[in-house]
Amino acid sequence: MNTSTDQMETPSTAEKSVDYGELIRNGLWSNNPALVQLLGLCPLLAVSGSVVNALGLALATLLVLVGSNTCVSLIRNHVSDAVRLPVFVMIIAAFTTCTEMLMKAFTYELYQILGIFIPLIVTNCAILGRADAFASKHKLIPSVVDGLMMGTGFGAVLITIGAVRELLGHGTLLANMDLLFGEQAGNWTVVLLNDYSGFLVAILPPGAFLVVGFLIAAKNLVDQKLKEKREKNKIKSVKGSRRVRTTGTIS
Repeated sequence: MNTSTDQMETPSTAEKSVDYGELIRNGLWSNNPALVQLLGLCPLLAVSGSVVNALGLALATLLVLVGSNTCVSLIRNHVSDAVRLPVFVMIIAAFTTCTEMLMKAFTYELYQILGIFIPLIVTNCAILGRADAFASKHKLIPSVVDGLMMGTGFGAVLITIGAVRELLGHGTLLANMDLLFGEQAGNWTVVLLNDYSGFLVAILPPGAFLVVGFLIAAKNLVDQKLKEKREKNKIKSVKGSRRVRTTGTIS
């Protein structure tokens, strides 16, 4: 009895070994939901035609992701495996509804532009995936940090795509920001290319695929360069006498 009680009270190994630096790196770069996991591509490609649209959806997704991770972590020990996923979906749907109502109240015009993609946050695999793979197995603070970093990483990619497409398609940045931040943001528009006729492909769906493809390629190139640099530094850090094998291995 004592042994079983001790096992019940001892936190899991996963909860003990949470590395917050690793959580940040995973969300922003190494396990980015948009560039690595390729999750949530439907809204990522559909509403990223401008910075304001991308930022609006990014903030909505971040709110739902952090909120759902928080609630799932709090109830993780009180929900059986039989109903776990339906409960997670209900939690995500509740936060999505709250976000939708907030956007209707404060950014109604932007809500109309984003349209169906706000309620479709419920079906975003990145959110359900983090709830099931991480929040359901970890305590509150790590789950909040994971949701925050994954949402930030997803939003950063979304905003980058929106900025590139807006620049190539219209020659501007931060246009129509008053839809999100009110009348005081009406003069935030930056015109980078005067008398620009626009690059039509950039603002059409194929343009979104092209930009995402270039971003993924750029990330893979950076990762490869960093890997090569680490390997070189590892070889240089070996001190003392060394022997070179015929296989090329240095020992």
